[in-house]
Amino acid sequence: MEKKKIIQFKNIVKDFDGQIVLKGIDLDIYENEFVTLLGPSGCGKTTLLRILGGFIEPTEGHVIFDGQDIAKMPPYKRELNTVFQKYALFPHMNVYDNIAFGLKIKKMSKDVIEQKVMKMLKLIGLEGYEKKDVTLLSGGQQQRVAIARALVNEPNVLLLDEPLGALDLKLRKEMQYELKRIQQEVGITFIFVTHDQEEALTMSDKIVIMKDGEIQQVGTPEDIYNEPVNRYVANFIGESNIIPARMIEDKKVRFDDITFDCVDVGFKPNELVDVVIRPEDIDIVEEAKGKMTGTVESVLFKGVHYEVMVETVPGTHVTVNMHITKNHDITSEDGKVKISANDFYLDIEDMKDIDDKEIIARADAQAWNPETDEYFSINNIETDLKPEIGEYTVTFSTQSNTSITRKIWVIDQHIVENKKANEAVSAFNFFKTADEIKESLALDTDLKLWANAQGWKLDNEDEAVDISVDYDFDVDNLKEGIYKVTFWTTGREFKIHTTDYVEEGAEIGLTFYPEDIHVMEKMGY
Repeated sequence: MEKKKIIQFKNIVKDFDGQIVLKGIDLDIYENEFVTLLGPSGCGKTTLLRILGGFIEPTEGHVIFDGQDIAKMPPYKRELNTVFQKYALFPHMNVYDNIAFGLKIKKMSKDVIEQKVMKMLKLIGLEGYEKKDVTLLSGGQQQRVAIARALVNEPNVLLLDEPLGALDLKLRKEMQYELKRIQQEVGITFIFVTHDQEEALTMSDKIVIMKDGEIQQVGTPEDIYNEPVNRYVANFIGESNIIPARMIEDKKVRFDDITFDCVDVGFKPNELVDVVIRPEDIDIVEEAKGKMTGTVESVLFKGVHYEVMVETVPGTHVTVNMHITKNHDITSEDGKVKISANDFYLDIEDMKDIDDKEIIARADAQAWNPETDEYFSINNIETDLKPEIGEYTVTFSTQSNTSITRKIWVIDQHIVENKKANEAVSAFNFFKTADEIKESLALDTDLKLWANAQGWKLDNEDEAVDISVDYDFDVDNLKEGIYKVTFWTTGREFKIHTTDYVEEGAEIGLTFYPEDIHVMEKMGY
């Protein structure tokens, strides 16, 4: 039997003072469904719930309730009730009177009110609590009273705005099952707002994943978990191994230089995609039997399973020397111009395209007025630089003939290749003063620039690889000397959940089935 649509959101837009928090929401909700709006703070889920409840009006769009547009209808005329995170119970009333409040407003007879309230007390498991002071109840009991107060009015829909947020972990878990039981027993639609993925997976018939005012995916908990549409959903629901990949053709996907069978179809040939493999879907096997091989980096016992981190593709590292030299500014005779520059290294391969601008940049040459900090142009460069390995000099001069001379070492730069990762990195030793390091506003970026650190794919030198930087010096306590700086690319690590213990450092194999590989559209953030 086909279920009846009870709520339809049609192109719901909400603008708060020029900030659009809902961007054209379309969503259908059916009778007797437990629907969860799931997403981080600020994604628009509570705004959508409040629009349905009638507490705010949409800027654009229609809210259809049982065939009628209720977008302009006041809250008290809507056949729905809301349970808030703070419950909003009346502290001067006992449990009975809190639950009976709405019925008394409707001027029902005392007999009918008593029957309905006692039925609700039985439903929520608080029989015998009718005369209790609500302020003396536990958080879970208060929440049950708030739910009973909403349900006693027999709404068609119950809205729940993060009602478990104020409870401790143990009670939250208990109330998840309790809410689902109540929903199934009363047989009405529940719409639940949360940012907690476990709550959504435990209770929901349908999950609506939201991000930045838009719906990313709608589906059953199984659909959302097993077939996320993109990296955002996969990260938000459950733990994931997410890998950039290329869809070679239908049912063939390639990542980490290996082509795997999968079950996904409908992508363009060679389309860039993301792949998710859940930690519990990967099996650890003997190295020779694995579809991939790797080294166990860490093993953490999590109670019911071990969480094992396995590096399948090592990162690529290159370490260089940062020479901290004394301040060596040169000041003009009249004291109105200062000029500085650093020695630097140059790869012989870079000699083909070297020009004055590049030399100025590599030496970080600059001139300025020490009184006003006004910068001057360096308008003359003299050098004996040749396209041969060796040591050379370069002199930088300003228009006022204030100059400084520095050294250039042309070398055959060592490149670190990582064939397993299909990448290479290189970086140069470099020279800096302590003041230049302290004055840097983005030190990681500047270190890459000063060392001319680069990463690229071996099979395509035009494809860059992201590089990170590590150092252990204290920026505020640098002295003259040599400091190590390491530039590195991130290797590939897989998280595995297993009941089998493995030793750290072990060389192992990893295997999984084609249906364990879930191919998703590439998304930008």
